Amino acid sequence: MSALSGIKVLDLSRVLAGPWCGQTLADLGADVIKIESFEGDDTRGMGPPSIDGISAYFSCANRNKRSICIDLHKPESAEIIAALVKDADVLIENFRTGTAERLGIGYADMQALNPRLIYCSISGYGRSGPDATRAGYDYAVQAEGGLMAITGARDGAPNKAAVAVVDLATGQNAAIAVLAALHQRHRTGRGQQVAVSLFDTQLTWLANIGAGVLFTGEDAPRYGNEHASIVPYQDFKASDRHFVLTVANEKLWQALCECVGHPEWVDDPRFCTNAQRVSNRSEVAAKLQDIFAAQPLSHWLGLLKQRGIPCAAINSVKQALESPLAKANGNIIEADGIPMVASALKLSDSPATAVRAPPKLGAHTFEILSEAGLDFGRYAALGVVQ
Repeated sequence: MSALSGIKVLDLSRVLAGPWCGQTLADLGADVIKIESFEGDDTRGMGPPSIDGISAYFSCANRNKRSICIDLHKPESAEIIAALVKDADVLIENFRTGTAERLGIGYADMQALNPRLIYCSISGYGRSGPDATRAGYDYAVQAEGGLMAITGARDGAPNKAAVAVVDLATGQNAAIAVLAALHQRHRTGRGQQVAVSLFDTQLTWLANIGAGVLFTGEDAPRYGNEHASIVPYQDFKASDRHFVLTVANEKLWQALCECVGHPEWVDDPRFCTNAQRVSNRSEVAAKLQDIFAAQPLSHWLGLLKQRGIPCAAINSVKQALESPLAKANGNIIEADGIPMVASALKLSDSPATAVRAPPKLGAHTFEILSEAGLDFGRYAALGVVQ
């Protein structure tokens, strides 16, 4: 039995943060019903690439769900929502602030129907305050939340992360909050509203860099592929390709010095401690780069790994997905001809599984209404479902 077997989730969210939360719960065994408009989740149209009408973007965040199409602007939709909410455990929404209330599916209305409901609200900037009504987009929050300022080449332009990391992190935070609320409900019998925002999440993900600014009052510079407070911790180029090296303590520095044939650097006052190496980072990097450029990557990876020094080739996405490690770990899965990256959550007694491919739009409308004791034909004739 899966960890969340018996948990019913209504996922009214779209694009990435909310669907990522819903998929996380679905992978753990929850019955997740994706409630979509007749147009469907925006990401259904974000292709190519697509397989059998399912875009890659949609597929990455919507497996293990069932899809039902409802026009929430029709008054009769309230009957369907009420029937679904009455025995639901979780509702996920990421409407712009105020929209859920106008549609009659805000927290107060849903809590009145089901006091045990966990109502998860995901927003760009929070549900109160000066930016509560702004639409939240990952790219904008990467810019406003400080991430772009510290990402990119030292002397180049600020860069965004290639993946929508703020959306994904917010989805993970939402899943954590939902699971905590479910645990609380087990003790109290009551549901509650949980709220996460992209902006709040981004600030927390500044982690040690954010903490450093709070400690010093000085802004954070951009270090490119280098580390702000560890040296050497960056990329280098062997004679044939790039790799990264992460020397995060003095034991590893000593091993590296022996590996590259310069044991005297261990006692060199310019390099003998990490603090000194940080002060002389340009010289450390230049000396190591000259050495690494003389041999191919396979030579250096062999020597470095033999001494337990963390290092890695810089793989392309294709190389990473097709790597022996990805194969050994079971990272790539398939359902109904749709290839996917598997859940990273591994539970020994209740493993995460993928039994459903991402659903076609409205594929389960009839099935879900029938389970709720509702007449599909009636609502379809009224233009409420399809």
